[in-house]
Amino acid sequence: MEDLAFARALHVLAVVLWIGGVALITTVLLPAIRRLPLSENPVVFFERIERRFAFQARILTLIAGLSGFYMLYRLNAWSRYLSPTSWWLHAMTLVWLIFTIILFVLEPLLLHKRIAERAEKDPHGTLALIERAHWALLTLSLIAVAGAVAGSHGWTFG
Repeated sequence: MEDLAFARALHVLAVVLWIGGVALITTVLLPAIRRLPLSENPVVFFERIERRFAFQARILTLIAGLSGFYMLYRLNAWSRYLSPTSWWLHAMTLVWLIFTIILFVLEPLLLHKRIAERAEKDPHGTLALIERAHWALLTLSLIAVAGAVAGSHGWTFG
């Protein structure tokens, strides 16, 4: 059981740092950039700062995914995916999957180029789009985190 405690601690730390970083970017960094009187394109400025977190987020999502799947395997808890009361497990998996696809596939192969092209034509509109996307991802992430904490401690909706 010590391995499960270690996996859970690693999982929680990875999620706290990953989603906490998303929260900082969404609630502090993007609004601050929007209000700065920048001489350069605000999207270029944002991406320069955000690039460092993207690297960390990739590592953290890997740790969260590996530790989460290890716990499912070790507990043989795959059947929880069949239970509606474990909706939070579906939410966590969905959030992890969305971020993994964004961080490892879409961002490096597609999004950087498309965002740069759009930002050349409409930098402030592009920054607003980035901010809305971050709010959507943060909201979904916080629902998953709250549900996971409550659900893993036995709370259900009934």
